[in-house]
Amino acid sequence: MFIICSCVSRYWQTNVTCESSVDMELVLHYSLIPSVIKSSLKSRAEWEPWIQQQELLFVHRPLDFVGTFSNRWSFGFAFGATANKVMFLFSEGYLPLRVPKWAQAIVLLIGATEVGLSYFPFFACLSTEFQITGSVLGFFYTFTWFVITITNIVQCPHGQVMGDYEKIIFYWPSLFCLVFLLGRFALMFVKALRVRLKMDQENHFLEVHQAQHVKRLVRKPLERKAQKSWFQRKVYEWDPCFQFPGRMIGTSALALICLYIFIVIEFYIYKEVSEELKILDQIFEGLVDSSNGSEVLVSSVLQLKEFINVTQGVWIFTTFAASLTCVSYVFHILACYRKHMKRLWAGKKLFLPLRFHEPASSQSVVTIARYSGWQIAYILWGYLIIHVVQFLFGIMIMYSFVLPIQHGQGLEMAKGLGIGILTVGIATGLMTLQIKIAARFFLQPKILPDDKQKPLALNNRKAFHNFNYFLFFYNVLLGLGACLFRLLCSVVLGTWLIARIDRTIMQKGYEAADMGFNTWVGMIFMDHYHTNPTLLSFCHILLAEKKQLKSTKYYFFNNLSARVSTRARTRWLLLYTLLNNPKLTELRKSNMQSGASAVPQNPLTCKHVSKDDD
Repeated sequence: MFIICSCVSRYWQTNVTCESSVDMELVLHYSLIPSVIKSSLKSRAEWEPWIQQQELLFVHRPLDFVGTFSNRWSFGFAFGATANKVMFLFSEGYLPLRVPKWAQAIVLLIGATEVGLSYFPFFACLSTEFQITGSVLGFFYTFTWFVITITNIVQCPHGQVMGDYEKIIFYWPSLFCLVFLLGRFALMFVKALRVRLKMDQENHFLEVHQAQHVKRLVRKPLERKAQKSWFQRKVYEWDPCFQFPGRMIGTSALALICLYIFIVIEFYIYKEVSEELKILDQIFEGLVDSSNGSEVLVSSVLQLKEFINVTQGVWIFTTFAASLTCVSYVFHILACYRKHMKRLWAGKKLFLPLRFHEPASSQSVVTIARYSGWQIAYILWGYLIIHVVQFLFGIMIMYSFVLPIQHGQGLEMAKGLGIGILTVGIATGLMTLQIKIAARFFLQPKILPDDKQKPLALNNRKAFHNFNYFLFFYNVLLGLGACLFRLLCSVVLGTWLIARIDRTIMQKGYEAADMGFNTWVGMIFMDHYHTNPTLLSFCHILLAEKKQLKSTKYYFFNNLSARVSTRARTRWLLLYTLLNNPKLTELRKSNMQSGASAVPQNPLTCKHVSKDDD
């Protein structure tokens, strides 16, 4: 697909301005017509049955945001198809109405709703219960978008912002997602036909991996665990009993595509800036030629040219570094999601701050709708901030270490570096020495030989007070450096973790001010309560027992043809239960109050059951 578009676009010259016959914004507006019609259909008794199916198809959820495991990758690619419009919304470039600045927030909400409605049929057709109808309509709707996008690219592949092949570079991820959805809808149609022909069975709400997880819990653990590879120990270990929900897959796919578009835009902006810097470099050379050998001017010009070359090289290098960092964050967030969910399933909440152990229910409900959008925005803003900070650190490293070596000042740089390392080493050594002295002279011996450390009990108190007094003044000076180091660590960690929504960057006690972390906690608790495998397995067993109720021994008591009083039926059920489970008699209220431990002869503890009650 990408090769075809590239070959067609070769016939277009760079300096040719073209106007495509397809207006994408106008297509977006017109796509609201089928979306609104499909989403507003209501079931009526006088309508035909197939129209009632249309109502059932489109008034239900477009995507189960709480936890869906079917069509996970299909939902991910459906989100990927919306990446271009999401980037326009992110840059506030799509404003359907022209209003004052104070009302732009409302207009952005309208624009976001319009984009959501235009892509609504993708998700509705994927999640509908009527898969034959949904697959057919979804295929034709996706094919329409694919043809319109291809036509727009072929007629005018270049753009006014980045020039050559702009639309191909921007739209190929969305086209790839549309092609995947076409194949998915075709596969859905085939599977739906097999189910209709009773060649396959429909899936139950309990997924296979959830049942396997519960079986693993009740199974006796292995005495000897299998050896793990280096990749499993250090990077990632795949768990066959865990699957990520469609929301997490879709968020990750959309975040990666939006990050790609963002980096491409940044690269082309850098390209334009480089062209301007080349012109500025030519101006500098002209100044040097006309300066008649002025050493001050020549030195200044050379320093400026060197600064320009350094900034260009550092910017390119940090572009790749920041990109790899944010891409790794996307996958690391998935790994953290799995780790946190497993801990919650096991009843472990200590990894969360104390105030987040019981989040508000309303907040958890809202965070499900908020998480995906916020995660993508955090990744994009995080990339930009990380890139800028890495760029500043790169400039500092170049002027501190690399350029002095290139200018023949490596010995002086080494001396300064050695003095700095020696100063930090002495300060660190004195801090370590204080700990060693305290452990050796100012603590009492171990209580037991096997203890790992001495008890917190002072020894040699007079020497300890003198030790504190004479080190007091030095620790004041040492605290100045420690304070600056604390500030540097806060800036570096806060910058590097700004894109991570799964952990807070606030200090302990101020975690509530981190709205991103609040969103993460509410989301994982919502998933914990609604996708817990143990709970779902219990519900699955109850439903299975309910279907087999007619074949059980209790069915007779609930379906007697003769008129039987409720009290008599309850007593017969109680009698049957206690006869099959004698130990339950000890737990009855009357026996627990009397303190009786032996099983009574009459488990009903009633005087008489008449024949009329039978």
